[in-house]
Amino acid sequence: MEKFPDEIKRFREMVDSADMTKPHTWFPFARAMKRKIIYHCGPTNSGKTYNALQRFMEAEKGVYCSPLRLLAMEVFDKVNASGVYCSLITGQEKKEFPFSNHVACTVEMVSTEELYDVAVIDEIQMLADPSRGYAWTRALLGLKADEIHLCGDPSVLNIVRKVCLDTGDELVEQHYERFKPLVVEAKTLLGDLKNVKSGDCVVAFSRREIFEVKLAIEKNTNHRCCVIYGALPPETRRQQASLFNDQDNEYDVLVASDAVGMGLNLNIRRIIFYNLSKYNGDKIVPVSASQVKQIAGRAGRRGSCYPDGLTTTLHLEDSDYLIECLKKPFDDVKKVGLFPFYEQVELFAAQVPDMSFPKLLDKFRENCRLDGSYYLCQHLHIKKIANMLERVKGLSLVDRFNFCFAPVNIRDPKALYHLLRFASSYSQELPVNIAMGIPKGAARNDTELLDLETKHQVVSMYLWLSNHFEEERFPYVKKAETMATDIAQLLGESLVRVCWKPESRNAKKAETQENEKGYQRPMSLIKLREKKNEEKSRPTQQLKK
Repeated sequence: MEKFPDEIKRFREMVDSADMTKPHTWFPFARAMKRKIIYHCGPTNSGKTYNALQRFMEAEKGVYCSPLRLLAMEVFDKVNASGVYCSLITGQEKKEFPFSNHVACTVEMVSTEELYDVAVIDEIQMLADPSRGYAWTRALLGLKADEIHLCGDPSVLNIVRKVCLDTGDELVEQHYERFKPLVVEAKTLLGDLKNVKSGDCVVAFSRREIFEVKLAIEKNTNHRCCVIYGALPPETRRQQASLFNDQDNEYDVLVASDAVGMGLNLNIRRIIFYNLSKYNGDKIVPVSASQVKQIAGRAGRRGSCYPDGLTTTLHLEDSDYLIECLKKPFDDVKKVGLFPFYEQVELFAAQVPDMSFPKLLDKFRENCRLDGSYYLCQHLHIKKIANMLERVKGLSLVDRFNFCFAPVNIRDPKALYHLLRFASSYSQELPVNIAMGIPKGAARNDTELLDLETKHQVVSMYLWLSNHFEEERFPYVKKAETMATDIAQLLGESLVRVCWKPESRNAKKAETQENEKGYQRPMSLIKLREKKNEEKSRPTQQLKK
């Protein structure tokens, strides 16, 4: 140690600059307040969010933090319709009402500088989300509000208790039960989509399957289907939800992805799982029990024309797994997500000069220190964009950091190309242009539908960047807003007309995956345990022989 004092000092300074312990101390003003945390704890369709929103609307000044743009828009509309002026702030849009003291926003956009009487953080179990959990942690630790209402399932209750001990906040727990029990039907659809009925929602976990199910139902029955999946813009999803909820038209069946799990009020009689496994970007895995519960719970919403919630599966072999998921208690989350603020990355970068941004992120992850209650959120999305932007010269560290959070599908090469183009123009101090046309009519095939989805994503990304960088550098915001509205409308028209076989952005990759691994439905958890026990007992039996 005496031989290398300078090296040891530099190493210690580097490690200290990546210190993320005691994150509750990062928000001194929130710690100076005596905050009251009310945890509305319960399953889907138990009234927890409704009660929190009532308190939000009664407050003199309040903020609602949403997991989705779609849900923020719904709350914004609902609160204004009730006579309370409310503004809307998401990454892509800012609608500020004069004299409004209430804000509906996405959780990433909430201000930790403003002072509020009441704050609502919805879907608080997202604290444990591997990619986005840091946004909920920041809101929970940093919001300057006298009263903070948390809405979610019991999975993070114990960790919230621990966090409140660290912050010194008072915690009040309000437990809820589902208004109507969720019933698993004794009979599945026996693999036949002809058994679908009005008010049903068939849930599939890939875009291809969603359209295959829609086409099969419309071809073999008299039902018409609406579709909802993650790549659709919020406006299109709302339009499809309205079509489905309207009892006076022919659209009486919904086919949806896991996007149906939160953010829309739907008149669903029965949730039918087309399968209970999905591709996670690497391999096919069983759908988690918590996600199964969240989705199944969408059936029989209070106030809908189907008050009794029913759920089942398309195939008989999936029914055991469905029942086990619904019976299984909620996971007890032990850690919640964190991600460094830009200032922390900047401090760390000063200790390791002349290092590329992607390597800097890896180095930070290697050296950061965390308390036992926290984990560092995944940064695969950020790292992929960071690697792509390495070819763009002239971007500052803060610019690179901000560009990496742009909402882009990293598996869509066209969308990534436009992000790269935006960053290149920005680095050259040129006005960033959208430079993209839109079709005049609805899509005539799946290639055109995929193209519309990508185009909306690019326009949405432009709007996001305009809200996170100097406004004058993105001068075509009005044009982008008009394009976003037009594309969303074209997507809605296209979905009504869909009568073609679906394609995939990553068709070759998906085919390779299926060929290599083979498609397997998730085995019953009990059967899995039995199989493992059999495998363990075989060597013992052989030894005895």
